[in-house]
Amino acid sequence: MHTTDAVHQTQFVLLNESTTPVLSRLSFHAAEPYAVTVAFRTERGRWIEWTFARDLLVTGLDEPTGIGDVRIRPDLSEDEALLTLEIESPDGYASFELERADLQAFLESSYELVPLGAESEHFDIDGLIEEISNV
Repeated sequence: MHTTDAVHQTQFVLLNESTTPVLSRLSFHAAEPYAVTVAFRTERGRWIEWTFARDLLVTGLDEPTGIGDVRIRPDLSEDEALLTLEIESPDGYASFELERADLQAFLESSYELVPLGAESEHFDIDGLIEEISNV
């Protein structure tokens, strides 16, 4: 029995090959079973967040994936223990090196809440339709 419906993991990552680590946070909520959120703390103490498909992290552990604003590239890191997360927006581009083992542990914790392939059983489609209808 889980006492929470969310998984959060905080770690330091390297931004654009800098030697200064950046605090980051991965989050998964069972109410949004298809998505994960990655957040980075800025020098001013604000958090900048991107939400994308959990499947990107799953596939990105083993092969390059993503064709949009968020891409996971295990092939860009010289160290096999690291993965590169690329984020692009109209405001700019950033790449972050993430520990593969940390991502695997995060995903395994998310699978305990919502097993891979069982997302539709946890997704509230009626709630989404109501939310969209009330805009």
